[in-house]
Amino acid sequence: MIRYFWLLVISSTFFLACESGSKRTNAKLRDFTFEPVKGIRYVETKRRFSNGLSFNEQGFMQKPSWIIEVAAEDTMMAWSPQKQVMQKFYLQYDHGNLYNFAEEWFKVKALTKDSLVFQRVQVNNKIIANDFRSDVNMTFYAQDYIKNKLKKPVEDLQKPTKADTAFIKKIATKTNLSSDSAFAATAPVQFIPKSKIVKVSQTEEPADKLSGRTASYNYMFPKYRIEIDRAYKDFTYQFTAIVDVNGSIHVKAVHGILKGQEEQKKEVVQSIADIYIRNLFYVVPGSTLGIQHNSEITIGVLGKALKKS
Repeated sequence: MIRYFWLLVISSTFFLACESGSKRTNAKLRDFTFEPVKGIRYVETKRRFSNGLSFNEQGFMQKPSWIIEVAAEDTMMAWSPQKQVMQKFYLQYDHGNLYNFAEEWFKVKALTKDSLVFQRVQVNNKIIANDFRSDVNMTFYAQDYIKNKLKKPVEDLQKPTKADTAFIKKIATKTNLSSDSAFAATAPVQFIPKSKIVKVSQTEEPADKLSGRTASYNYMFPKYRIEIDRAYKDFTYQFTAIVDVNGSIHVKAVHGILKGQEEQKKEVVQSIADIYIRNLFYVVPGSTLGIQHNSEITIGVLGKALKKS
């Protein structure tokens, strides 16, 4: 009886493995094939979260920018801004309607000759992340459909909607009531030097291989390096702060501090922000869709004392 049970288990496992293997190699056994849309060039016109907006509650937004074309059942072409060509990528089928190309994972939700809808998903260790990175629907329209049916410039189709603007205004009004609240700014804070004794740089993140742009959510966590000559003494601090709608800097936390010294160092860094940074820079608040609001940033500040001759 036990022997029969294990034979049954082995047979079932073999059957499932064969079925899975067949789907991977035989597209006709999947929910659909890409054959009906092969050779049609599509332009991404919008990205929307499940709330129907271009933004989520944290301020995450991805601008529509991809141009794609199915070259074969296992080959996807995508526009490369760097090379100025349609570049070929292996189109890997995984399971269900989940595919990978250009080192990104997508779930195919709709497929017609006029349009495609892909859900961009974040996969970590073969598990789909259940967060904002997997809650983005990408809509593509065929170039012919845009030209002959919609008859609108692609740039107009890609613009944020009136609903997006209303949402940002609402969030900005709410956020600006407290220096403890912040919302990610698509146009991050700017530090414009007033003096030659200071300089600032923003940390650059590696470019995305497909788009040539930095990772789509990097703007949510802007990092700056500020150097100050002729400081009262040498110092180095890294801290997070909220820059409010008026350009004032409110220190939240100082990094790398021994336990018990947090509040003391926070006061020191707040003084540096108030005396040096605020007076030696024009601080332009972050904004989204042209609407200024509180936003959170990270600053690494380096002070160099004036050397006595």
